[in-house]
Amino acid sequence: MPSSPPPAGPARSAAAVDAEIRALLLSTGGWLWGPTRERYEQLRDEWVAAVRGEMTTAA
Repeated sequence: MPSSPPPAGPARSAAAVDAEIRALLLSTGGWLWGPTRERYEQLRDEWVAAVRGEMTTAA
């Protein structure tokens, strides 16, 4: 099943996405299976895009 795209609207900062990734990992004890794994991958992709966007803005 394909992952759903991040919600529309203003992009979140890399720090905000990182905080959500950390919370997800803490809540699962570091185990990522099934829907939790899918959510992690969505957040990872969102974080990468946020970092790239922040790097472009800073340059």
